Amino acid sequence: MARPLLIANPENATIEELKQVSRVGSNETATRCTAIQMLLAGASRELVCNALVVTNRAIRKWINRFNCCGVDGLIVKKRPGRMTIINDQQASQLTNLIDQPQQAQRTFWTAKAFHGNISKEYQIQCSYETVVRFFHKQGYALKTPQPWPDKQDEQLRKAFLQELKQLMDQADIDSWFADESGFEGDPRPRKRWDKKGSKTRVTKNGGHLRMNVIGMVCPRTGQFFAIEASHSDSATFQAFLNEADKTVCFQRTTNILIVDNATWHRRKSTNWNHWQPKYLPPYSPDLNPIERIWLTMKARWFNNYVCKNEQKLLERLDQAILDVINNPKKTQKTARIGTLI
Repeated sequence: MARPLLIANPENATIEELKQVSRVGSNETATRCTAIQMLLAGASRELVCNALVVTNRAIRKWINRFNCCGVDGLIVKKRPGRMTIINDQQASQLTNLIDQPQQAQRTFWTAKAFHGNISKEYQIQCSYETVVRFFHKQGYALKTPQPWPDKQDEQLRKAFLQELKQLMDQADIDSWFADESGFEGDPRPRKRWDKKGSKTRVTKNGGHLRMNVIGMVCPRTGQFFAIEASHSDSATFQAFLNEADKTVCFQRTTNILIVDNATWHRRKSTNWNHWQPKYLPPYSPDLNPIERIWLTMKARWFNNYVCKNEQKLLERLDQAILDVINNPKKTQKTARIGTLI
């Protein structure tokens, strides 16, 4: 096959015009124009290919386009976007359907179920991938629902928050919040995206490592105190209260300690020391600011963390607890009551 010859036709474009298009066009357009400039200036094809790191085939294509259409043949045209399958009117209807799955006798939507429904009820023929893109475009995301107690008493919760606000407004009272939480040294595997056909594995040391932490926080000051324990019971909780009484700095005359309704928090024989106990409404962990402290500790110190033995787990816990204790301003912000009342 004969090589196409470059036709040096001023009507196609001068070298100056090619330079101008190179400056304002895309990178690919600039490369094409530069190649033609070099050829018009007398450079060999081999030199152009080496200098611009392009193939001989590409050079032939650009020469043919330049000979046929001039500089316009070198300009890279913007490719058309994906054709819209779901129009604006349909998008509005479908968004309402996502928000109100009851219209289709459902309690929630999966992309697969939604795809089948709009194909049958709305005669919209599209792929599953189009439905997923539509969900994302409308601001939806695939989420795992958070388990939520169905036994909450809204009246009790409302009364508790009103009383808590009154306590926070009194200058001689500090409100503390306490709770227990478990920390794992070999967190259980979670679902993840991975290559098809590959074996998805995580490191496991054999036994299950877990340690409980009992802690308390004062949202006003950011003070935090915690101890590690192998389990939770009334004796452990009493030991926690005794240690806290000797360690924390009491800044006000009255100190309220708010806890949940665990049986070991309810024993009449408990010595509360400097604290007066107060109880959260049943099934209301979301009203305890220390829960946010636990979440922060786990996210920072135990996300994908795997240790070999209990000693390593304890060392990691010590670091996490000290991090909270040594950063009272950060702790104060994390545990702030304003988000509740």
